[in-house]
Amino acid sequence: MMNENTTHPRFEISFEFFPPKSEEMEAQLFETVERLALWQPEFVTVTYGAGGSTKEPTLAAVTTIIKDTNLPTAAHLTCVDASKDDVHAIVEEYRAAGVRRIVALRGDPSAGIGTVYAPHPQGFQQTADLVGALAAYGDFDISVSAYPEKHPESPDMSADIAVLKSKADAGATRALTQFFFNNDVFFRYMDAVAAAGITLPVIPGIMPIQNLTQLKRFSKRCGATVPGFLDDRFDGFDDKPEERAKVAADVAAEQIEELGKHGFKHIHLYTMNRAPLVSAVLENIGYKPGAARAAA
Repeated sequence: MMNENTTHPRFEISFEFFPPKSEEMEAQLFETVERLALWQPEFVTVTYGAGGSTKEPTLAAVTTIIKDTNLPTAAHLTCVDASKDDVHAIVEEYRAAGVRRIVALRGDPSAGIGTVYAPHPQGFQQTADLVGALAAYGDFDISVSAYPEKHPESPDMSADIAVLKSKADAGATRALTQFFFNNDVFFRYMDAVAAAGITLPVIPGIMPIQNLTQLKRFSKRCGATVPGFLDDRFDGFDDKPEERAKVAADVAAEQIEELGKHGFKHIHLYTMNRAPLVSAVLENIGYKPGAARAAA
């Protein structure tokens, strides 16, 4: 365990959850939220399906989290397959529910990842347009996405950085990155961000590995590289869940520690709606429940 005697954590943290699709998943989500709320994150986010496919579950989850935990909660919002009027209607529902934080995203094509994206004819043509519309309300904290290995649809990194700059210029508050496992990739990305004159805070996204095989399949779809060293770290633990979880917590904690040494003090954790592994990661970097917001 690293930094076992840490009293004042050096990181701010935030969590991502996804809306439940069944009563059983709903119970798991809110149990996870309750357990992770003890770590006092700066904020949490709840994802949202393309074209509003999870609008009601997302709104219900966000509303419950705000009411039951008082955690600062951001609702994801996409503009794919939606007119501007549709999007504004959802925004008004969020506002009525007390939501003042939004993660503004384009969203994946309804035909699936890898298919050609086409903006809705009456919709926002690009994410920066959505960000600008949200900024015009005047009271939203707006997070956007960033891709250290570039978005799968971007022709090159320069084009990807240009998209990030357009979102920053439109009024974004911060960017949350796609998960990655090679910090050198992230450091090079941040050099490119700085070279482009982008001053938007970029928060690294960390995915504690619940299942390496499943992660590899998922990563291929979203353009994230799974380095070969992870196969070595997890080798021999397929049928040893406790040992596998310990390795996963160590891997994520080591990655976070290195990010901290390079000055990155806010970490966004993809929870997969499961508390034990995320809690183990935080313990490994010296956190105790209730201490996170004391970060220097």
